[in-house]
Amino acid sequence: MMRENKTYDEIKVGDEARLKRVLTAEDLYVFAHASGNINPMHLPAEKAEEAHEVVAPSMWVGALISSVLGNILPGAGTLYKSQNFHFSDRAHIGDELTIHVRVTEKRPDNLVVLATRVTGRGGDLIADGLAEVLAPIRKVRFDDARKPTLLVGSHRHFNALVDRARGLNALRVAVVAPEAEHALAGAMLAAREKLITPILVGNTNRIRKAAKAAHCDIEGIEIVDAATVDAAASEAVRLVNAGAANALMKGQLHTDELLHAVVRKDGGLRSLRRLSHVFVMDVPSLDHLLFISDAAINIAPTLEEKVDITQNAIDLALALGMKQPRVGVLSAVETVTPKIPSTLDAAILAKMAERGQIRGGLVDGPLAMDNAVDVEAARTKGIRSLVAGRAEILIAPNLEAGNILAKELTYIAHAESAGIVVGAQAPIILTSRADGEKSRLASCAVAALYQSWRTAGDADDRRREAAE
Repeated sequence: MMRENKTYDEIKVGDEARLKRVLTAEDLYVFAHASGNINPMHLPAEKAEEAHEVVAPSMWVGALISSVLGNILPGAGTLYKSQNFHFSDRAHIGDELTIHVRVTEKRPDNLVVLATRVTGRGGDLIADGLAEVLAPIRKVRFDDARKPTLLVGSHRHFNALVDRARGLNALRVAVVAPEAEHALAGAMLAAREKLITPILVGNTNRIRKAAKAAHCDIEGIEIVDAATVDAAASEAVRLVNAGAANALMKGQLHTDELLHAVVRKDGGLRSLRRLSHVFVMDVPSLDHLLFISDAAINIAPTLEEKVDITQNAIDLALALGMKQPRVGVLSAVETVTPKIPSTLDAAILAKMAERGQIRGGLVDGPLAMDNAVDVEAARTKGIRSLVAGRAEILIAPNLEAGNILAKELTYIAHAESAGIVVGAQAPIILTSRADGEKSRLASCAVAALYQSWRTAGDADDRRREAAE
């Protein structure tokens, strides 16, 4: 909105102004960076066991006064001379604060004195004081929406996933060859957070050495000895088939070595679907999770394979709580162009979804990256679609494009990524040495929620069959 200041000549004793502001966690992170004050009392805890009452720094509360003085009364052109505060209470995340200023005195040389107050819940006084300012002498009008965008690198979507997964029974996970520090530490972190119950499958001596190096206590954790990584992968698959485990987790072995045991015709974990990997990404600038597939398994998928890739991604999004996920099938352009085969595949996938051959989501394509995720870009191109500009799932034309996109979001847009392989009889958690703690936890949470969703679906199917 447009704002207009009050000059010194216009100001009268008794003039008042106020505004309201809700304290968010993002406010505290921004203030910590701007001020250098990283007192843990003023920042949300990263781990559940470290949770504590979070209060706003008093000077953050005080800084709210300047927003009224600089924007409303007197407004643009105001300069502080002095400010004092008395703090009576504390502000907490979620509190709606009211900031109020009132002119008490006008002095020579454009000096104005104002009483200042900040109140919180139920009108309780949080801070009050006096401000002395130099009021503007020239009229100024400005648009208060012109401030630059600020990106706060928080990952609230992953926090919510982990919290939801903690409400489930711990997922029994066969961890394949956890014979290096990073491979074991991720599983043990998820175990400490009550997301999984690990079964460590691999060379016992190497697992114990890895535990010592990683300072992990594996006392009481089941270990199944396997001399080689191939043997460990086969044994882990057998544990899933026997019902002793509900998911697999990759340790210190190549993905191909693990999947070789999974896709084996005799004794593997094949299903009617093709296996595909789905990145689940928490991008700070988005108000929803973003799914990318396939960026890790299918190198140059055929149309038939893309059908399974798309359906797998939709199912995972449904499992994580989306009602009808919007799927953008990507290409270099948004028009069907026979010289670009991925545009033909995208158009066919969209039509198949329209005809019910792909279920559970809204599918549109081809879409270029800009008009898949940006409403204004889609509008500029004249694309009318329920998906364009609002895609929550992005289907890449090939592995290279998907992998590059996921890593760009991670390393340039500061996204956190989690991911699992779906399409088998059990979810497969893939982690890498580069993954941080939040990413590892989120991958386990995603697997737990997906398996719970699948189990509930299987139970519903059995009930329907019995009723028929």
